[in-house]
Amino acid sequence: MTHPLNRRRLLAGAALSALSACATASSGGRFDLIVRRGEIFDGAGGPSRQADIGVTGDRIAFIGDLRNASAREEIDAAGQAVAPGFVNMLSWATESLLVDGRSQSDIRQGVTLEVMGEGWSMGPLNDEMRARQISEQGDIRYDIPWTTLGEYLQFLETSGVSCNVASFIGATTVRTHEVGYDDRRATPEQLHAMQNLVRAAMREGALGVGSSLIYAPGNFADTDELVALTAAAREFGGGYISHMRSEADRYLEAIDELIEIGRRSGARVQMYHMKPAGAANWNKSQAGIDKMNAARAAGVDVSANIYTYTAGATGLNATMPLWVQQGGRAAWIARLRDSEIRARVLAEMRAPAVGWENLYHAAGGPENVLLIGFKNERLKPLTGRSLAQVAQERGVSPEDAIIDLIIEDDSRVDAAYFLMSEENIRRNIAWGWTMVGSDESSQAPEGVFLRSNPHPRAYGTFARFLAKYVRDERVIGLSEAIRRLTLLPAQQLGLRGRGQLRRGAMADIVVFDPAAIQDHATYDRPHQYATGVAHVVVNGAAVLRNGEHTSAKPGRFVRGPGWRGRA
Repeated sequence: MTHPLNRRRLLAGAALSALSACATASSGGRFDLIVRRGEIFDGAGGPSRQADIGVTGDRIAFIGDLRNASAREEIDAAGQAVAPGFVNMLSWATESLLVDGRSQSDIRQGVTLEVMGEGWSMGPLNDEMRARQISEQGDIRYDIPWTTLGEYLQFLETSGVSCNVASFIGATTVRTHEVGYDDRRATPEQLHAMQNLVRAAMREGALGVGSSLIYAPGNFADTDELVALTAAAREFGGGYISHMRSEADRYLEAIDELIEIGRRSGARVQMYHMKPAGAANWNKSQAGIDKMNAARAAGVDVSANIYTYTAGATGLNATMPLWVQQGGRAAWIARLRDSEIRARVLAEMRAPAVGWENLYHAAGGPENVLLIGFKNERLKPLTGRSLAQVAQERGVSPEDAIIDLIIEDDSRVDAAYFLMSEENIRRNIAWGWTMVGSDESSQAPEGVFLRSNPHPRAYGTFARFLAKYVRDERVIGLSEAIRRLTLLPAQQLGLRGRGQLRRGAMADIVVFDPAAIQDHATYDRPHQYATGVAHVVVNGAAVLRNGEHTSAKPGRFVRGPGWRGRA
């Protein structure tokens, strides 16, 4: 009896053979979809050309002159750019897709693949982790019928999503699974079990290992542990991607650790949201690029991704030392209620951070911290207010306000921190190994999403990249920008058949107007769609037509390199 995976490979081979026959036929053939008269940017970074694209099933069957061909469905792309679907290298659509699979805010920017797994992933889970995840949910509520990461991604596909989905396995997740939430070294037995969890996830289709090292308990992993996990992923062709141990005062040292992990494991490594944070660290930008260039020259495949804003967004937990956060959220908040512990925490929040990352300091003051997400209904009216405003109204210090809000909300409280330099954003975009990620969920201006304010990057990252930095400021050219959004990330993720417009590739296609594409989301009014993308095709099916969502959900679980050829 043929194994199901082998049967799928045989069917895929037959489909490719049929496509090859179609591709050599005259341009008078019939297709399922034709994209006509567009300016084709194939994703490789070379010159564009005017041509038609014929799609059969879920793949591109022909690129060229199809004036005599017909199709069940057609898209007129005259005067517009036609590119491969964009890859969101840092997506937090993990929960939003569970309640709205349309992925509207990203689809309307041309994103066809959401890549998840920054430190935390949606599997593997044990019973205690599952219970915590359910108890700590905010506005978005959902059941958890899966255990492994692969089961979660398959659950999304089966439930119906408009975008494709993929994920790294979280280093924090596997550490929590085996070691727990406290600051202690993994035993040899625990580390071996963690490696086996990584191997199992790679066989399911994970892309590699993702870490997030400024947060507890992810920070409690040392370099050797991260090398061991990455080496296990490397056995299957996987990589390592990291929110580094510091993006501020120890930015350069954190890059050294990233490079060391790549050198010792032999895996591709990537920096999440490339940024030296805080004005005192802005002058480290070029030195960081120099380090990565030297590493590339020495054989380490290191790259980066960014979002296109000067403010980051995370929780107020990023303003206090990690020791107080051991044991998970309940233990953390219980400690903050203790007056003696609170006094110690306040003293450390106000002093220069040693061994941890204080984003409150990096932002330069409470006026540069914007409160954007609460669970507690009584606190939701504070959404969109600055920490300085709230502290003044309450008659307390900003540090006291942070602790009070965390206790009252029983959450980390989401906040935007204004940290970065526009000059450095341009410099980082100009570096040839920089990709783009929103670091946000994919939302819609309706329903549960209106209960909090996302960072505007949820609605505008990719449009802003193409509008502000490519079209208006000309930091890089359009063809190169499309390569950064398509083929380059596909290559860095070890994905075949995506990220490029060519015969036989998966038909993920975006049609947009480079002169008109624009972001509209602001910090005050973040729930505003970007404009300028007319059509989006995912796996051969149109999910956006003439700027409007079709409600189609053809998205798939895109498996990483370890899945191929393995039972």
